[in-house]
Amino acid sequence: MIASLRKRALCEALGTGLLTAAVIGSGIMAERLALGNTAIALLANTVATGAALFSLIVTFASLSGAHLNPVVSLSMVTSGAMKVPEAAAYIAAQSLGALSGTFVAHAMFAVPIFSLSHHPRAGWPQFLSEFVATFGLLLVIRRCSQTKSGLAAPAAIAAYIVAAYWFTSSTSFANPALTIARSISDTFAGIRPIDVPGFIAAQILGAFAATIFSTRILPASANA
Repeated sequence: MIASLRKRALCEALGTGLLTAAVIGSGIMAERLALGNTAIALLANTVATGAALFSLIVTFASLSGAHLNPVVSLSMVTSGAMKVPEAAAYIAAQSLGALSGTFVAHAMFAVPIFSLSHHPRAGWPQFLSEFVATFGLLLVIRRCSQTKSGLAAPAAIAAYIVAAYWFTSSTSFANPALTIARSISDTFAGIRPIDVPGFIAAQILGAFAATIFSTRILPASANA
């Protein structure tokens, strides 16, 4: 059991690290090539993130469940699908993976390995956006994970994130580990460290609300 958990945690660390590298790395590349056009830069960042997320979920789903996100693991604990020690190992691995992914992305683009972000993302519209983004993400994950098609869930999750990049003012972080990692990246995808607690609080609340909604409010037959 211990060896199995170690392997699953390693998969979570690797998957989250690659996802973070994709988010930050594509942000750096997009900003450099967009020549000041923020819309084009965001579009490029969005496409790369969605494609990476789909690929990584397909890759790691059968190995660790491909949570790649602490609030997903917390949601599994809340609904009784995962034990606390397992979730703790997952969250630690995801956090370390995200930080490592940031450093790798910086190294690939020859920017300072560690740099606190100066990108402001504050105010109740941003925090509401993170609540909505995370609520929707968890709802999609919990409902689509019950489908029989092996690609339906990864496609739906990636598609939701792509859409949420554009319909939320926060550009849908929806991931505490990724949020923390992006605070030490003074690049296009960054977030000021001072804004991180509000984002994470909103993400946790959104995930909790989605878990309650999907397990207690939806018809019992839909959660069989």
